[in-house]
Amino acid sequence: MAFQGLEISVPPIETPARPLPPLSGANLRRGVEAGARVLSRYGLLLGFLALWQIAASAGWLNPSVFPPLDRIAATLWQGIVSGALLDDIAISLQRAGIAFAASVAVGVPLGLAMGQMPAVERALDPILQLFRQTSALALYPVFILLLGLGETSKIFVIFWASLFPILLATIGGVQQVDGKLLEMARSFGAGRLTLFARVILPAAVPAIFVGLRLSGTTALLLLIAAEMIGANKGLGFQVMNAQFNFRTDLMFAAIFLLAFLGLALNAALVAAQARFCRWSEPR
Repeated sequence: MAFQGLEISVPPIETPARPLPPLSGANLRRGVEAGARVLSRYGLLLGFLALWQIAASAGWLNPSVFPPLDRIAATLWQGIVSGALLDDIAISLQRAGIAFAASVAVGVPLGLAMGQMPAVERALDPILQLFRQTSALALYPVFILLLGLGETSKIFVIFWASLFPILLATIGGVQQVDGKLLEMARSFGAGRLTLFARVILPAAVPAIFVGLRLSGTTALLLLIAAEMIGANKGLGFQVMNAQFNFRTDLMFAAIFLLAFLGLALNAALVAAQARFCRWSEPR
């Protein structure tokens, strides 16, 4: 501040810091309960990972076969940051995504139709059970002979394996609709289209989401096997290639990455189920 050539400096006014509120008994109790819930759910997993790290670091396990988790995490982070694993992640997600989307596009409509036509379901059930019990990996050489060793055979074997969980879950969901709900809707004059859109489809949606979760897990499992045969890109190829080169840290890094992708897919489907099935709590 200046007044007739005289400068006066005014020091800033410091506001005293407010003390943090004391931790109340209720907050402490809620924190303890939250910690207990986390430990009850993830305690065994955390204990397993801690035992792995300690055993590998102390030499109780052969570190060339079971490397420490910190080395696996460093390898995974380096592969993602450098971009070495990004191409493999992209091609694996493309293969599994196309196959999973095709299984949903075929399995859900077919399951809804078969669930409402008992005669068709009885006629097709034996052959469906035969195909379902036949391992997709056992049929993979047949698919290679028919479709070649390229992308088509890899996507088709994943589609074949992931089709049956969603198809059978959809059929079961339609067949388990409460008959009293159908009778009540018919008594109010509901037609076939209204009955399907307002009663059958909403009642079958929880079972459909269960099938989607099983189908997504199956797609990721078959992805590994498909990429281990005749592939030069993908996470499954990285697992096999790292094993051949005895890079067990890279091998486990790719395995954990696949597990994280599976957990992310399952979490997304659970969130979608909670959004579209508010009357039915997902388990």
